[in-house]
Amino acid sequence: MVRGERKVKSRDIILFALTVFLGILFIYPVFFALISAFKSNGDILKNPAALPTSLYVQNFKDLFEQSDFATAILNSVILTVVSEVLIVCIVPLAAYGIERRKSRMTSLIYTYFLAGMMIPFHLYMFPLFKEMKIFHLFGNMSGVIVCCVSGAVPFGCLLYCSFLKGIPIEIEEAAMIDGCTPFQTFWKVTFPLLGPCTGSMIILNGLSIWNDYLMPYLVLPSGKAKTITVEIAAFVGQYSARWDIVFAGTIISIVPALIIFCAFQKYFVKGVTAGA
Repeated sequence: MVRGERKVKSRDIILFALTVFLGILFIYPVFFALISAFKSNGDILKNPAALPTSLYVQNFKDLFEQSDFATAILNSVILTVVSEVLIVCIVPLAAYGIERRKSRMTSLIYTYFLAGMMIPFHLYMFPLFKEMKIFHLFGNMSGVIVCCVSGAVPFGCLLYCSFLKGIPIEIEEAAMIDGCTPFQTFWKVTFPLLGPCTGSMIILNGLSIWNDYLMPYLVLPSGKAKTITVEIAAFVGQYSARWDIVFAGTIISIVPALIIFCAFQKYFVKGVTAGA
């Protein structure tokens, strides 16, 4: 028994040390961006790992003066919020129809959604842009929103369908006996039980949409403010780069994402484990 306890303790120590190492490995880029946001560009190039000697905030002033960063923040907020609302309204209904209305057609649709997850975005990027031009979605925010919502459907259906398997159908049958329509049954009875799953969807898709660079860069018109990530990347050129402004914008972009994750963290953990 003593030997067994020693083995367990040794294993726990190794796992703890490994966890600390991975934590430091993942937190260091954020720490590096934080200290670099309060240093001048010359100080960053001279000694990137050094701590700032003073609270240098000119980077943040230059960020808003040399770019339309306020509009970029507004565009990112609109893109993320509108996309999230549409995702929460559309994806659960699609998954509910697939899981509760078992048929060949729903199985085919579910397989089609899963197959869409296997195709890389760069493979259908050009046909997608041509289709967006046909429907007059290219060059405006609605096109990016449609792409974000449609891109979230496959994984969202997979997550919600897995979660719906654990909800007894008798609860819905009891609601229908009490006079609820199928639409009322879903939104008033089933959807509240999907809270952990919805929290996971909000975090995963929210962070993905907020940090997306390629889609806003390609779809939204050039010469105008786009999103935060695109505006930050504009300060990195072929022959010069304002790293001080880049890190200042990065810190500003991290704050909303951190708030969203902290707010829905418990739902995220429950949603991922319950779906299994």
